[in-house]
Amino acid sequence: MKKVRWSWGVALWLTMFAVLPAAAADKPINLSVFTPVSIAGPGDAVTAFRFNLIYGRNTSVKVVDLGLVNHTTSGLSNGLQWGFANFTEGEFSGIQLAAININKGTAKGLQWAGINYAASAGGLQLAFFNYAEKIEGVQVGVINIIKEGGMFPVMVIANWTK
Repeated sequence: MKKVRWSWGVALWLTMFAVLPAAAADKPINLSVFTPVSIAGPGDAVTAFRFNLIYGRNTSVKVVDLGLVNHTTSGLSNGLQWGFANFTEGEFSGIQLAAININKGTAKGLQWAGINYAASAGGLQLAFFNYAEKIEGVQVGVINIIKEGGMFPVMVIANWTK
């Protein structure tokens, strides 16, 4: 019986050490003055809350992302992203509020800003100037441009998917 318990203990111990690097890559909170002066490094994902005083960069942020310049580099970020400038290289799903929103990947949900850019958008883009390479949704603004799949290539007031 002791050998069985000891074997289970060793198996549990080895399992914990095997998953430790993966768990270490995700941080629940990041507070940043500017990257790299922050709690989590630029290669870490943030799972709950990030606040950037000047500039913050992480692979992805879930739930709430606040700051002057918010930058995510890969993976799926979702929730609320609110700042002066939001720059997403991966995927984003949720609400983006800023003066400038730039999504090089896919953006789904609401983008509300002075200027919105998305390589691929789904949902609502609301701004003075909206640009989407491809969109499944609606653009509302002074100038609305959809490169592929829009009702019109360029339109004032509103543009939408064919």
